[in-house]
Amino acid sequence: MAGSATAERGARQQESSGPPLLRRLGPRRLRMIIILVLAVVLLGGGTGWVLYGSQWLRVERVAVSGTDVLTPQQVRRAAAVPVGSPLVSVDTDEIAARLRRELPRIDSVDVVRSWPHGIGLKVTERTPVLLVRKGSNFVEVDDEGVRFATVSTAPKGVPLLDMAVSSSRSAAASLRRFGEARLVREAVKAAGSLPAPVARATRTVKVRSYDDISLQLSGGRTVAWGSAEKSAAKGRTLTALMKAAPSARHFDVSAPTAPASAGS
Repeated sequence: MAGSATAERGARQQESSGPPLLRRLGPRRLRMIIILVLAVVLLGGGTGWVLYGSQWLRVERVAVSGTDVLTPQQVRRAAAVPVGSPLVSVDTDEIAARLRRELPRIDSVDVVRSWPHGIGLKVTERTPVLLVRKGSNFVEVDDEGVRFATVSTAPKGVPLLDMAVSSSRSAAASLRRFGEARLVREAVKAAGSLPAPVARATRTVKVRSYDDISLQLSGGRTVAWGSAEKSAAKGRTLTALMKAAPSARHFDVSAPTAPASAGS
C-alpha cells in the first residue's frame, strides 16, 4: 500500500511539472498562439515593407491649390517635397513651416497626403488692406499689420497710407506718445474694417494723429474717421450713410452714433 501511494504521488508531481502557463494552455492552444504571433510579425513586417520599402506608396506628384498672386511652381519650389520618398515618411508639418517661412505671402497652408502617390498643398494667401510706399515700390500690409511683400506696381483696390502728421502741437504730441509704428497699425486697423465696396473706392488713408484718420475716396469724396477705435461700427455706419446720401461729398463717422454727411 505504501509503495502504491508513493508511486501515485510521484505521478502527480510529474504531471504538475513545467511552467504554470504551459500547463494551463495545453499543447494545442499553445500551437495556435505561436501561429498567431508569427502571423502578426509577418503582417507587421509586410506592412512596413509596403509603406517604406516598396515602390507602391511613394510621392510622385505635388498638387497646389488656392494660389492667387503666387504661382503653383513657386509654391512647389519652396515646399521642396521629397519626390520619390515613401509617402508615409513625409513631414507635413515641416513642409508647412517651410512654406510660411519662404513665402511670407502665405497666411496658412494645409499639407495633406493624397494616397497612394500625392501630396496636396492647400494655400491661403494674405490679402493686403493697405500699401506703404517704399521708394518707388509698395509694401503690402494685411489686416493683422503683417508686411508680407514688396511690389513695384500697386495692386488695384488697395489704399495707400499717407502719414501726413502735421507740425501742430497736438499732432507732435500724438507722434511722441504713440510713435509712427503705432500710428501705422491704427491706419491698418481702420483700413481692415472698411466694407468691401468702400475699400475698393478708397484711394488713401491719411493719418494726421492718433485721433485724426481720414479717407480719400474716388471722385474726390472724403471720410473723417477719427481714431481707429470702434472701426467695425464706423464701417457699418459709413455704408448706411453713403446709401442714405449717395450724392454727398464728405462723410463724418468719427462718432458712429452721430454720423454726418455734407456737400453734393
